Amino acid sequence: MFATPIRLARGQPSFLRRSLDEFRRQAGIAIRMEGLHQPQKPFPLMKFDAPESPERCKIMSDQTNFGGYSRAALTYVPGAAHIDGEGGQGRIGGGESAGEEPAHALFKGSISTELPLNRSEIQRSGFAAWRTRDRGWWAFGKLLWDIDPYSYLALRVKSDGRKYFVNIQTESIVPTDLHQHLLPCYTPGQWETVTIPFSAFVRTSYGVVVEPQKEMLQQKVKSVGIGLTDRVPGPFELRIADVYATNRAPEKGVVGREDSGFDLDMDEEDEKQGTGMMDEVEPPRKKGEPERILI
Repeated sequence: MFATPIRLARGQPSFLRRSLDEFRRQAGIAIRMEGLHQPQKPFPLMKFDAPESPERCKIMSDQTNFGGYSRAALTYVPGAAHIDGEGGQGRIGGGESAGEEPAHALFKGSISTELPLNRSEIQRSGFAAWRTRDRGWWAFGKLLWDIDPYSYLALRVKSDGRKYFVNIQTESIVPTDLHQHLLPCYTPGQWETVTIPFSAFVRTSYGVVVEPQKEMLQQKVKSVGIGLTDRVPGPFELRIADVYATNRAPEKGVVGREDSGFDLDMDEEDEKQGTGMMDEVEPPRKKGEPERILI
């Protein structure tokens, strides 16, 4: 009997490489004794610094999920000038001077609220999103990010001013849980670093706030991503250079849960509305049906 070969996505390192990289990372933490003090350097989660970087992400839209008409793509754009001597790639959290642009990913497409034909169960449409793919396994189990020593999530972006949400998924016992927060952009059309406290993220399921508002399981983060769910028909364009955890407080005012973009005092009618972004995980629960627990 021969072992069945495992197919890897392009850009996905092998099991041995993932194991060695994780051993090296954890050994570095032990040598630097990072567990005894607050880390000062940012912790990269996603950096779009190479042509194959977007392949580490998954694109979602109503078109891919249930045959809607929204379109979305995530493509690599090389840096336009030399930053930090690295040919436009820059460093995590690095700033850009006038006329300089970092290597980044372009999240671009168009939103359509037109409902798919012959799908009477679909009542709302019009969303697009991307998230990092599952990182696979290593010698001691599933690869997850441990960002518990950090207080903030930072993103270096250039927005078109539309209403985007940042999504974090953890290894929760409820597989449809997402922690979400509005992407707080202050200067649309310009590069900026936006910072969100992890404590400000709101627990949701299918885009609806759920109770109780459990604290995010920062020790077991599966993926990060960004979604557009404003359901405003037309084109969108968001550029993302990198996403990282940090302990550096934002220069502008700190956002909180009240700035999350969600109505935390929803009535029963509001609870029926969702984004549909989690339909790829499993279908929504019917009224009165208990939560499905992932064991």
